[in-house]
Amino acid sequence: MKRRKVSNLLGLAVLAALCERSMHPYEIATVLRSRGKEDDLKIKWGSFYTVVGNLEKHGYIEAVEHVRDGARPERTVYRITEAGQAELEDWVAELLGTPDPEPTRLHTGLSVMLALGPDIVDQQLRHRVGELERMIDARVAALEKMRAEVSRLFLVEGEYQLAMWRAEAEWVRGLREELASGAIAGVEEWRRYRETGELPDMAAFVMTEGE
Repeated sequence: MKRRKVSNLLGLAVLAALCERSMHPYEIATVLRSRGKEDDLKIKWGSFYTVVGNLEKHGYIEAVEHVRDGARPERTVYRITEAGQAELEDWVAELLGTPDPEPTRLHTGLSVMLALGPDIVDQQLRHRVGELERMIDARVAALEKMRAEVSRLFLVEGEYQLAMWRAEAEWVRGLREELASGAIAGVEEWRRYRETGELPDMAAFVMTEGE
């Protein structure tokens, strides 16, 4: 991944919004909210105007006019520049074409789960599945509502996240079943270690041929 002058994904969202038309920051934020970008990009609205300022500083957007609506403060309307358009296209191409090798929180947790006992691990995985099911239901409802308002072209990232949550929930359910049934070798040795503190023979964690 290349080092970018504005690496905050909120900056990417602002550039994408201005790619459609010139807007002032409040209008940009309204568009992003209406399309559910808060969930997709983990937007921190407190840094919104700082990000807009950084984009202008680096020449990715530029002010085109100042407007005033009644007694409201004057607002600056921005448009994307040629440099901003090039940065947007390069950034999106990188995100779409380059897999992210960084481990997820679940990946990290699984790598050290032996620090807990198998019963606690099962309890936490059960809780995770419950949370995933809640998130899945909420995302399904949100997508159904938004499909009536915007083109599916603006919702595919939500569909992707939904598919990932469903796949994760299915995988975690399968892991719980294997741990409970003993299909994974070494569970009892793991349990005994957590209860007694005695290190087991590592051979116990290897499934012998034919098992």
